[in-house]
Order: sequence, then C-alpha cells, then structure tokens
Amino acid sequence: MNSNQSTQHTRSSLRHSPFLQPPSSVPNSRILLFLLVSESTSQPPKQNPHSAPHSLESLPSPPVRQLLNMADTAPVDTKELLEWPKKDNRRFLHAVYRVGDLDHTIKFYTEALGMKLLRKRDFPDEKYSNVFLGFGPEESHFVVELTYNYGVDSYDIGEGFGHFAIATADVYKLVEKVRSLGGNVSREPGAVKGGNSIIAFVKDPDGYAFELIQRGPTPEPLCQIMLRVGDLERSIKFYEKAVGLKVLRTIDRPEYKYTLAMLGFGPELESTVLELTYNYGVTEYSKGNAYAQVAIGTDDVYKSAEVVKLVTEELGGKITRQPGPIPGINTKITSFLDPDGWKTVLVDNEDFLKELQ
Repeated sequence: MNSNQSTQHTRSSLRHSPFLQPPSSVPNSRILLFLLVSESTSQPPKQNPHSAPHSLESLPSPPVRQLLNMADTAPVDTKELLEWPKKDNRRFLHAVYRVGDLDHTIKFYTEALGMKLLRKRDFPDEKYSNVFLGFGPEESHFVVELTYNYGVDSYDIGEGFGHFAIATADVYKLVEKVRSLGGNVSREPGAVKGGNSIIAFVKDPDGYAFELIQRGPTPEPLCQIMLRVGDLERSIKFYEKAVGLKVLRTIDRPEYKYTLAMLGFGPELESTVLELTYNYGVTEYSKGNAYAQVAIGTDDVYKSAEVVKLVTEELGGKITRQPGPIPGINTKITSFLDPDGWKTVLVDNEDFLKELQ
C-alpha cells in the first residue's frame, strides 16, 4: 500500500469508525478537528497507556493544539452572556395594575398626587381600557399603567404587593392635599422608626398604597416599587443576574423582624428602585389579581431572554412569553416570573419609542 492509499484508507476508517460518531455531549467542532488531526498523519500518534485518550500531549503540533482549544470555546460563552444585562441600556418603564373605576382613579392621581395623564387607549373589542400617568414623559420617566376591564369594579391586591413611593419636597403639605380631596391617609407624616427620613402613607381609591418620602428635587418622583419575597438572598441574585439590577443598600431591622434591599439601575435619589422586603419566617405571599407586572427596557429582547432562561434554571422562576413582536403592535417583548411569582416584561427600547409616536 503506497502513501496515498494509506491516507485514503485512514480517512475511510475514520469516517466509518463507530468510535468517532459524535455523542450528544461532544461539540461538533471538536469532532471535526479531531478528524483533521487524524488525517494529517499516515501513522496514528502513539498513546501513553496512562494518559487520557486523545490527550493534547499526543497531538502532533502546537498549532493543532491551539485549534482544538479554540474549538472548545466555539459554543456560546455562558459567562459572557450573563454579562449582557450589566451592559444593556435598561430602565424601569412602567408598572401595570388593575383598577375598578378609571375616571375616579385618574382624578385622584392627577389632583391629589400631582401626576399628569400622558395617554389613554381603549380596546372595545377586547373590553378593556388603559391609561398612562406619571410626573414626566414616558420617554424618560417611570410611569403607571392603569388597566380597566369592562364591568370589573374591584380586585384583590393580596399580601405580597407592598407599595409605590413618591418623592416630594413637603410630605406634610402633600398629605393635607390628599386628605382635602377625600383620600385615605393610612400613616400620618413623621420620621421613620430609628431614622430621620420623613414619610407618610396614603391609599388610592382601589387600596394601592403610596409611600410619600420627603426629599429634595429629583428627576424621578415616582421612585419605588415594593414587593415582598420569601428568600431575599435568592431574589437579590435573581434580579442581579436576570435583570441587571444593582444592590444599592440593605437594611436589617431585627427588632421589627424584617430585612429589605434597594435595587436599581442608577442612584437611589435619582431613579426608580425596586424595594424587596423579607419578613422573618414568611416564605410565601398571596398575589391577588390586582397588581400585574413591571416593564423594563432592553436593547435586545432575544439575548435578554437567553439570560433569563439560564437564570431561571439556576434560581427558579420561568419565562411566560417567548421573545417576539406583539401581534398588531409589533413591539418586541418577553416576559417572565421571578422565584416568588412576580412578573417582569422586557420591552425593546427602539420599538417602545416608536409605539409612543
């Protein structure tokens, strides 16, 4: 057998060898490179009986070893993918929840709380309407999206949803305004226990709580969403990895048996934050059917969904809507639940701005 026949015989043997059929756990790129390596010599390399099969030491040249190392990194780099939320252009867009009397709620939010009505949509075929209210344009501010379902006048808020928060220069003045318009003041203005911050709590016509926080001028007056969770450490990891939020601060109050964490995309005094609260020993809360979800902007819905899938496999939760455009609107979104069942919707930034136009 001459050298050409030997080479052809080697190639034929390699192609038909049952030992070289790629198992599902081995990347195709590595199998291909092994074939190339084997075809490059007429004599197979001698193996040390004590070394691992096809070890790098047995390969004929450094360039081939380099190619094989490159093949190992050919699949998507999980570590690199998990860095995406930190690099993405993200911000809180709006919170969505249901109300029983849209006109009454609009009046309370605009006259008592000082919000502006930004837009209103009605879908008679689907029997619902929604409105957007906030302290500035949706292009740059966090807002609330109120949904009214025809004929439904009340909802169960549940025990898990906590409150929204509004930053104001004078809590006492705002509370008196709310009271004068018939609003429910559930906590009178005053300093927080163990601190100097001046706060108060009021409730809207549907029973949603708003914490009023006394602060200086801020670009984002609608500054918090508070949700209760059953495992604070797990929830922090989830929102850091899946959403890209950063822990801004934590507060532990053993005398009151609770711990909370503030997470955000920017400084707490300049942007909206997510406040997660853990009450000692409470691992589960009723969600009710009133609060729906929070929406967050992203530059790539598809890549973001890949990250969420990885994180839910590790920490719990699940994707509830695969990434893609909403029929009729074409805005690309994906949605998911965190380990406690709280829903988040990721919205394509460019599509969102087009929708506003």
